Amino acid sequence: MSGRRFHRPTALVAALVVPFLAALALVPVRTGLAPSNAALVLVVAVVAVAALGTRESAALAALSAAAWFDFFLTRPYGHFAVADRGDVLTAVLLLVVGLAVSRLAVRTRRLRGTVLTDTADLSLLEGTARLAEDGGSPDAVVEHVRRELVGLLGLRDCRFAYGSLVGRLPRLEHDGNLWLGLERGAAGAAFWPDRWPDGEVELRAIGGGHYYGRFLLVPEPGPLPSRQARLVAVALAAQAGAALDTAGLTHRG
Repeated sequence: MSGRRFHRPTALVAALVVPFLAALALVPVRTGLAPSNAALVLVVAVVAVAALGTRESAALAALSAAAWFDFFLTRPYGHFAVADRGDVLTAVLLLVVGLAVSRLAVRTRRLRGTVLTDTADLSLLEGTARLAEDGGSPDAVVEHVRRELVGLLGLRDCRFAYGSLVGRLPRLEHDGNLWLGLERGAAGAAFWPDRWPDGEVELRAIGGGHYYGRFLLVPEPGPLPSRQARLVAVALAAQAGAALDTAGLTHRG
């Protein structure tokens, strides 16, 4: 389950239910259990929700834990009221610690996701480099990159076109921006803000300063992939260009 995440509605339900069930499980032993120990059990429940949920669900889990601690585990039992001053302090600390720990858990999960993404991206680049180093033909490298681009960018299709540039297509630039070209009468380039345009998008393969061809990307309608994914795509295309240049193919202007 460590590799899965709750969807937002499920996470919110879990934020209410998991601390409730944890508190309910302690009811049979609550008379012999120190309030601080009971609070620690509920903190664990909050962390469990935070590890698989969202920031909102983590905060809700902390609130839920404090509420059910009050209801089930402090006198008078079965009421949202605390008679003992020490229990009041424990409940407040449970809420504060639960909120703090839940934020840390969410941040840790995000950092872990970033590391995994970086590792996967590095693996794509290493695989292409290894294919070229092992003597793979330029066509094999180009085909390998084409397949990787489909998965990396979530494309509907992708093909590689050798030869001269024909037509003016939106272009994925070396900095990861999507360039739409110069508008008539405009002094600067126009960039598509955050969504794929309709139709094909070109990604040029350049090696040794020479143009050899372009990958024609056919995206699914919707938002652009992350900037990191776009930069990795540019790097893959550059590897294809380098393989073509190393093979000594005639470049196209």
